[in-house]
Amino acid sequence: MAIACFISGSGTNYRQIVARDPNHNYIVFTNRPGCAGMNIARQNKHPIIELSHEPFLREARQKFGPANIPRNCEARVDFEREVCRLIEEQIKGEPDLICLAGFDQWLSDWIVNRYYPRMLNIHPGDTTKGYYGLHWIPSAKAILAGDEAIRSTLFIVDKGEDTGPVLVQSRALNISEVLAQSEPGLLEELREITNFARKNGIRNFQDFKARANTGSFAAMERICKILQDKLKVYGDWEIYPFAVHDLVAKGRVAIDGRQVYLDGKKLPRYGYRMPN
Repeated sequence: MAIACFISGSGTNYRQIVARDPNHNYIVFTNRPGCAGMNIARQNKHPIIELSHEPFLREARQKFGPANIPRNCEARVDFEREVCRLIEEQIKGEPDLICLAGFDQWLSDWIVNRYYPRMLNIHPGDTTKGYYGLHWIPSAKAILAGDEAIRSTLFIVDKGEDTGPVLVQSRALNISEVLAQSEPGLLEELREITNFARKNGIRNFQDFKARANTGSFAAMERICKILQDKLKVYGDWEIYPFAVHDLVAKGRVAIDGRQVYLDGKKLPRYGYRMPN
């Protein structure tokens, strides 16, 4: 298989994918030239492509503001066209699979249309419950919803934001158990947060952000960063290699619209769940 890995930082997800089975034709792309993950790619002797998005989005950033560049603006599409041209020129055709492995750019409909359903991405939360957001926020949403455990979700990229059909979810990681094995006092901080949320009828992250004091918000962030770090190891680093090599590469996955099939059988909305 020709597998293109898109990275923007450390490249650890890419590293784990390759470690599971190095016997594929990998190519690594980054929009952050010089990022740490490219050192891993060079050590692996994989072809690399470095192309910054910054020059492509400069005018759009001035027009819309840094945080408000539309997902489908022409500048994004121009950037993606050039990325795809460089990759396909290097490997003499389209990749069989694209793994977004810590890639930090919003993708437009253009690239989704070009490669669907051959793009995978991973999210540090249960997307079937709507636990969207960056970094530690999905874990905070799970806590505020009263969940006892968190999961990573590996999904097929569609035109939404982390809304694609789910292929695999990680085993459940018990929140209290992780915190009990981490820093002293974290379970008490968690109880204080959940008591505050319950007494004030807070069930979502936006309400918590608006109403929590500085100390409670900082405690939530600290707790969720610990959970996120643990989930990366026991979630992301397990299910991404599993999905790529044990499922997709072996031809076990099919998709019809948004319905995912494994070995010819319909998967539930949450996909295949790794056993605890």
